[in-house]
Order: sequence, then structure tokens, then C-alpha cells
Amino acid sequence: MSIEVREDKLTPALAERFAATLDRDVFDAEAPQGIHWCLTTPDTATADLRFDGHPEKIAFLPAIAQPRRMWASSAVEFFAPITVGARVQRTSRMIDMVEKSGGSGPLLFVNIQHDIEADGTLALREKQTVVYREAVEVSQPVPEPKPFPEPAPDRGEGWEWQRPIAPSSALLFRYSALTFNTHRIHYDAPYARNEEGYPGLVVHGPLMATLLLDLCDRELGRNQLATFAFRGKAPAFANEPLLLCGRPDEKGITLAILGADGRMVMEASATIA
Repeated sequence: MSIEVREDKLTPALAERFAATLDRDVFDAEAPQGIHWCLTTPDTATADLRFDGHPEKIAFLPAIAQPRRMWASSAVEFFAPITVGARVQRTSRMIDMVEKSGGSGPLLFVNIQHDIEADGTLALREKQTVVYREAVEVSQPVPEPKPFPEPAPDRGEGWEWQRPIAPSSALLFRYSALTFNTHRIHYDAPYARNEEGYPGLVVHGPLMATLLLDLCDRELGRNQLATFAFRGKAPAFANEPLLLCGRPDEKGITLAILGADGRMVMEASATIA
């Protein structure tokens, strides 16, 4: 079984850029949960990127024929905070691969485990599911996106925590820079429309998950979660009004991101440490 070990350091500069991206105050001690997605990032040479901007090969995965890749879900266990200045080590391995059939054709679900240590202590464990599929046939260029509808008036009903946000193209660009993510659907609008059939720039799945973790941070305080799991339900697009939602109860926290039309963009859950 192939294992990849990558090392990094949470520098003050990265901490400041992460805080600025989320419009939060600078922190100099414990980092917010979700910072790990900005550490041990890929460093594939530009010459080795595919047409879509994604790396041609991921070190610990076998060769995969399907060209399109989507981060579908993750389940994270938090054990200890990552502090500014910490030396970080991520050990990644594939758990298994499962073939399924979907409306768009054959799908390959790849399950991955990441163990992340900070200064030699296990900080978190993430089980990630990535979906691979065939390329989309776009018969003609997708027209420029129409203005998004006004948010449905009842879309926040029943949610104790609510925070509206419309992720801008600048926010998407900054998150791509933080995570060294070169997938063109997040910054190249003509490519996203004409090659992959989206109406505009696609908001990163981990960015939306980070926004939900940030919602918990704003409501509960820093590093209060023991677990966090999310699943993407529908794509979201730059400048679309979204609603970050949370509903705590005795069992934990139910979380969601709702689109302007009321659709479920992401569903998530968390438990408190």
C-alpha cells in the first residue's frame, strides 16, 4: 500500500493570510479548525499539470482513467489544535476504491485517510472521499450566467445560526492560492463554462466546509469541535448568495449551506469536544 508523507510549518504569514481570507482577526496561538486544508499542499510542477489544472498524478494513488475529479465528502476527528509555528506532518494513504454508476455515467469513489500531526502530536484524522468521472460533453458554449435569484424568504427557517455570504471571485482566488489549488473551475470562468458546463466559477468544496467551521468558531469559540463531517450536495458558484446555517441540539450540531433558490448545497454535522 502506497503512503505519502508530507511536511510543512504553520507560519505566521500563512496564519495572517488565512485570517484575512475569512475576514477574521489575526491569531498568533491556536489556529482555527480547517487550517489543515492549507497545509502540506500539493507542489506539482506547472509542466506536470493537466489541461484542467489538476496534477497529472497523485503520489499515493494508482493511475485513474476518469479525468474529472471532485472532492465529495470528508469526516474529520479533531484531537489537538495546531498552533502557529508548529511543524506539521501529514501521512496519506488510500483506503479503497468503489465503482458505481450514476446519472452522468460510471463513477469511481476513492476513499483516503489523512493523519495530521503537529509537533509530533496527532492533531486530526480525516477520511476523505474523492469522486472521479468521465469528462462532460459540452455541445455548445454555456451562456454568461444570469443574475442569481433573490434568496428564498423561508430558506433560513428553523436554523438558529445563520450567516449570509456571497463568495466573490476574489475569495475563490485567495482560497486557491492558500491551498495551491490550480483546478481551473475555480478561477477560469470561460473554461468552467465551455469545457465543464458550469454557469460560472465553482466554489471549492473545502472552502464551503471551512466557512461552516468558521460559523462554528464565531458561535462557539476557537477549537470547540470534536468531529466535523460534510458532504457536497450541489455546486455553488461565485457571487451566488448563500446562507450558512447551524442548529445545535443535545446530540451535536446540524449544519448546512443553502443556495439562493433554497437548494441544499452542502450538508454537515459536528459534535462538540
